[in-house]
Amino acid sequence: MSEITKTLLSLVEQAEAQLREVSDAESGTPVRPNGWSRKEILGHLIDSASNNHQRFVRAALQPSLEFPAYDQNGCVRVQAPAAAEWTLLVSLWAEYNRYLAHVLAHLPAGKLETPCRIGSSEPVTLGFLAEDYVKHALHHLAQIGVRA
Repeated sequence: MSEITKTLLSLVEQAEAQLREVSDAESGTPVRPNGWSRKEILGHLIDSASNNHQRFVRAALQPSLEFPAYDQNGCVRVQAPAAAEWTLLVSLWAEYNRYLAHVLAHLPAGKLETPCRIGSSEPVTLGFLAEDYVKHALHHLAQIGVRA
């Protein structure tokens, strides 16, 4: 977990500075035609942090994890990040991920093989979920112009 934790903390430090350079007006513009805006993408990443936080902790407390599927479009629609202040979204995303790095650093090593099933997907391990979380964040941050 130490490599994942270091990678996540480094990503947050690099991304936060770049995200703070984006204006509120620019953050509300779709990044591609009919696509999400930077606000919506960052809102999605905050939601990803929230969902994965619960996955990480619950999987560490149980012999296995069954977690519901994720409706990303529905969550963005209901949570309305496009109506939020850009600075709020940036701060929340950065601080939540710093805390997730702390959580990941304290996961018991013996729990990294805990099987986790999300929706109807094939089971993966808790360790895989942690690695995939960082890859997912990198993917979406690249969409909004963050160079990591």
